[in-house]
Amino acid sequence: MMTNSTQVSYFILDAYFNIGLTKYLLFILLMGLYSLILLANVFLIVVICMNRSLREPMYMFLCSLFVNELYGSTSLFPFLLIQILSDVHAVTNFFCFLQIYCLYTYAGAEFSILAVMSYDRYLAICHPLQYHTQMKSNKVNVLIALSWIYILLLTVMTVSLSSTLQLCGNIINKVYCDNYSIIKLACTETMIINIYGLVVTFFAVLVPVFLIIYTYIRILKVCFLGSKQTRQKAISTCTPHLASLLNFSFGTCFEVVQNRFNMSSVPNVLLIFLSLYWLICQPLFNPLLFGLKISKILNICRSIFCSKVFKRIKT
Repeated sequence: MMTNSTQVSYFILDAYFNIGLTKYLLFILLMGLYSLILLANVFLIVVICMNRSLREPMYMFLCSLFVNELYGSTSLFPFLLIQILSDVHAVTNFFCFLQIYCLYTYAGAEFSILAVMSYDRYLAICHPLQYHTQMKSNKVNVLIALSWIYILLLTVMTVSLSSTLQLCGNIINKVYCDNYSIIKLACTETMIINIYGLVVTFFAVLVPVFLIIYTYIRILKVCFLGSKQTRQKAISTCTPHLASLLNFSFGTCFEVVQNRFNMSSVPNVLLIFLSLYWLICQPLFNPLLFGLKISKILNICRSIFCSKVFKRIKT
């Protein structure tokens, strides 16, 4: 362990490398991707909020999910775009920990919102007669609030502990700020932070995932014993939810593997892409997936698009 500690005022992101004029093309591509993410998520949020037929619990939870995609992508893309055009890839201490807080709360909120959505599907499929009495608007609001608040509070302690560490360096081998990379720079004992990190991982990731697994076991049981209509309803509403969970889990699992194990044999470009996968693909994947797979949303989107096309033709 290194012993010469210093007061770090900024961090250097060492994963960036010189790509010449190609950086302008990369900037345009990422700017286009970010614009598409903003457009898709904002459009679906407006569609859900403006249509009374979508004032149901499932769509309110989807709205919360799309808000989280906006939050997560905005925590990364503006920062990434600035760094791509910059010759010096440095970030101040404050903004580095702010980004860590935003990205970690995004990840935690993603799992907790998906868990709440699985609970909603469990009630709708397994207890359809009691669904509307159990999922009243007040309960929906409480579930949405809890899915955000407890993650926000858990992450505050994580970032606070990391920010007090005495560091022996300021070089992070990433294209964005990462909590575990900072912990590896510590000169002092990090056992307390590591234990707290495991506790946070348990409550922020494992508890929601266990809840999702439990609810889907119950849903599958009902589907096998139920009618064809019940199975069709389950498939139409649960497939995009499961696809979203698997996609995000893959991205976060690779991020954990990359942090914990030696990845020097993996090409640098591939490492960068896979470390960004959970932050870039999920915010675009979710609105496209839910927008295309859930018939009610798709039909409203089609009617909006067709009415605008018809008006243009008419004028």
